[in-house]
Amino acid sequence: MDPYILDWITMLIRWLHVVTAMAWIGASFFFIHLDASLRPEPDIEPGTGGRTWQVHGGGFYEMRKYAVAPARLPAHLTWHKWQSYWTWISGFFLLTTVYYAQSQLFLIDPAVMALTPLQAAAIGMGGLLAGWLVYDGLCRSPLRADDNLLALVGFGFVVLASYGFSKVFSGRGAVIHTGALMATIMTFNVFFVIMPNQRKTIAALSAGQKPDPLWGEQAKARSLHNNYITLPVIFMMLANHYPVTYADPAIIPALTALVILTGAMIRHFYNLRHKDHDKSPWWAWLVAALAIWTAFFVAASASPGWREKLGLAPLPEAPLVHDAGLRLPPPEVVAIVEGRCAMCHAAQPFWPGLDNAPYHVLLDTPQHIAVQAAAIQRMAVMTHAMPPGNVSAITARERGTLARWLAGS
Repeated sequence: MDPYILDWITMLIRWLHVVTAMAWIGASFFFIHLDASLRPEPDIEPGTGGRTWQVHGGGFYEMRKYAVAPARLPAHLTWHKWQSYWTWISGFFLLTTVYYAQSQLFLIDPAVMALTPLQAAAIGMGGLLAGWLVYDGLCRSPLRADDNLLALVGFGFVVLASYGFSKVFSGRGAVIHTGALMATIMTFNVFFVIMPNQRKTIAALSAGQKPDPLWGEQAKARSLHNNYITLPVIFMMLANHYPVTYADPAIIPALTALVILTGAMIRHFYNLRHKDHDKSPWWAWLVAALAIWTAFFVAASASPGWREKLGLAPLPEAPLVHDAGLRLPPPEVVAIVEGRCAMCHAAQPFWPGLDNAPYHVLLDTPQHIAVQAAAIQRMAVMTHAMPPGNVSAITARERGTLARWLAGS
């Protein structure tokens, strides 16, 4: 597909993805807050529900929750499901158009594992499906009797999965697939557990039967899991745009663990604060701060510049990309790219303020230039987005030379 058209398609899908994610996350946070803010009322039997009042937009809202179900089915119900579904659908399309359709740019790193595009896509999609099956199995196992133990085992599983992704994909590919795994768990919780249990409750009410309280308890547990996962997922989705988080795939499991801990502590604070302001767990902020600072130092240990500042030994030289199957650029193209681009896009950039190549795109050898041919075409020939602000003063004639090489002439 034409890279220009692909960029437009990707941008529109990303737009949809961000909008639906905001709607889903907002609804999730609101309902967890609503659940925590419920108060007992004289006309509500203890243990069967609660009531709360909200003020917004100049109006007052009275909200009442039934722990199992109301005595009769209301005439109108507002469902909250499509925000979740469309967030996952649009995210999967993004994963396909950015990572699977352009796997040699963003997903495959021959220095980690030599994969074909088909193999990489199969491992990625298979990993997401397998991850859900393992998580769902854990939730249905005897571990479900102990929320804390289940959370600990689930945490360990996601970290282990991130380690597995880091052993087969590029750093960027491992980060995005770790985030996608957690996002898949969230949406599949809605699709396979929360919504079916809600439908069972409605069917029982319609038949004049009393719904099983277990259905609501299972749905609430999965909803709470989603609430604690949300912030780490957002971090991982943003992290794939920042090489400081994935320059060295070896740090990804530790980074994943620390980010999950940070996000969970922040959500834990707000979840308990909404329930009782006087019992706000302020210690959670200390744990979150320590975890994110540790994440920073873990990531800094993979940066050549910061390793020197931290007094650590230099990193070993990265292996060169093998020439096999690459159409190496002619000397005049190499001279242009190395002169106009490699000051930033090198294993050790010498542009002031850069410790890692932007997006971990390396253009400092003929092999690296050949691997990034499609990115050069999109960013330096078709759109002139690079160099940013044309800081290296690349000329129209030089762009023409790049264009002719990319066109195969």
